[in-house]
Amino acid sequence: MRVVVAGSSGLIGTSLVAGLRAADHEVVRLVRRLPTAPDERGWDPETGKLDADALDGADAVVNLCGAGVGDKRWTPERKRLLVRSRLRPTAVLAEAVAEAGVPVLANGSAVGYYGDAGPKPVTEAAPPGDDFLAEMCKRWEAATEPAANAGVRVVLLRTGLVLSPSGGLLGPLRSVFSLMLGGRLGDGTQYMPWISLDDEVAAIKFVLENPAISGPVNLTGPAPVTNAEFTKAFAEALGRPAPWVVPSFALRIVLGEFAGEALKGQRAVPTVLESHGFSFQHPSINAALAAVVG
Repeated sequence: MRVVVAGSSGLIGTSLVAGLRAADHEVVRLVRRLPTAPDERGWDPETGKLDADALDGADAVVNLCGAGVGDKRWTPERKRLLVRSRLRPTAVLAEAVAEAGVPVLANGSAVGYYGDAGPKPVTEAAPPGDDFLAEMCKRWEAATEPAANAGVRVVLLRTGLVLSPSGGLLGPLRSVFSLMLGGRLGDGTQYMPWISLDDEVAAIKFVLENPAISGPVNLTGPAPVTNAEFTKAFAEALGRPAPWVVPSFALRIVLGEFAGEALKGQRAVPTVLESHGFSFQHPSINAALAAVVG
C-alpha cells in the first residue's frame, strides 16, 4: 500500500511511519515546509494548498494532525487553536481525498467524543458528550464528510491515552512518580482508556488493511482501568510508592479548565477492533506499563 501520512512528526505519527515501512508499505509524509526528502510532499492546511502529486497513487491517507490537548492551559486562544488545528487539516484532506479518489481516509479523533461517560462500558455506538472535548471531536469527525460522501472508506480513530516510553502521558508522570510524589487524581474513580503505542500503531495498520472496517473505532486497550488502578500499577512498575491524593481544587489551580477533563473519564472498549479479530500485544495495563517503563 502507498500511505500518505499527515502529522507524521508527532508521537503516534513517527511510530506509524516506521511501522508501516517495516510492514513493506510505502509512506509519503506531508510536511508544512519545503520538502527536502524523496518521501516528503508539501502542503499548507491554512490555504488549502497541496503539492500536485501529493496523493498520486495513494491507497490511503492517515490524518493525525492536531495540537496537544494537555500541553498548555486552556485559554480561549488555546481552545481555538485546539479546534482549528484539527478541523482545518481534516477539511482540506477530506476534500483532496474525495477529488483524488483515494479509497481510504483514517482520521484522528479521540475518546473525548463520549464526554464524561462514568463507569458504564462505552462502545463505538455510544452517543457523544456535551463538553468542550466532545464538541470538538464531533466537529472533527464531521469534517471528514466530503470524503465519506464521495464513497471513501472513512475510519475515525477514537484514540485513548497512549502509553509510550518516549513521550505522551507517561513522560511527565514518570518524573513525578520517581520523586515519590505520585498519587491518584481526585477520588480516582474516573476511567482511563489507555492503549500502548505499539498497539495504537498496530491498530491503525489493521484498519487500513481491513476493508470491512469503517466509521468510528475505539483505539483503546481491552481492559480500561480507573485512575486509582492506573496509579497503583504505574507506581508498581516504577518501584515507587504513590501515597498522595491530588484534590480537585488543587488540580484546578494548576491546570485551569483542563483539570475538569483530568477528573472525567470514559470506560471505552475496543468493540470494533475485537469483533474483527484484532489481537492486542498488551492486553492489560500491567503488560503495557511493563513494556514501556522497562
